[in-house]
Amino acid sequence: MLEADNLECVRGERRLFAGLGFRLNPGELLNLQGRNGSGKTSLLRMLIGLLPPENGEIRWQGEPIRKLGDDYRADLCYLGHLNAIKEELTPLENLLAAARLAEEDLSEDDALDALEQVGLAGREYLACKYLSQGQKRRVALARLVKEKRPLWILDEPFVALDVAAVDWLAGIISAHLQRGGLAVMTTHQLVNIPAGTVRELRLS
Repeated sequence: MLEADNLECVRGERRLFAGLGFRLNPGELLNLQGRNGSGKTSLLRMLIGLLPPENGEIRWQGEPIRKLGDDYRADLCYLGHLNAIKEELTPLENLLAAARLAEEDLSEDDALDALEQVGLAGREYLACKYLSQGQKRRVALARLVKEKRPLWILDEPFVALDVAAVDWLAGIISAHLQRGGLAVMTTHQLVNIPAGTVRELRLS
């Protein structure tokens, strides 16, 4: 369970939001909505522990995340709006490196299977600098194929994807929710998540 209680965010001299709260249970997705500059990415940064709230508290399984530290991060998968891949490495090398950094056990065969699922078969050994923006996004999203951590925080995950890839990713998120996972995401697109419970929080 992920809870936010009376959160306040101030950037510079501007208050982006105050008194914000929600409770997210297993099998639920929270879709953050709001115009650019409303604080969506700032809220995500709070949820992953990179930005402390001006006021309020975030709790994971009933405990404040500031006290849980690495125990909380071990349950968290964050995918930012930037792809966070190294252009000089291949998709396969990027996926294996990301798994090592997260201290996850990912075999080369599993990594190749994930890349095939995201439509990168035949490009596994090509340096990412030669890929299109959509293909680079798929390299980043391939992390989710084998991802088993319970909490996913996704910042604009559908950016630069074609219709088929959007449907595929919606299916991956749905399977995560069906397993009892939780997710928080921002998106400017209308996407149907066929399983789980989708809730909306609009920042103004």
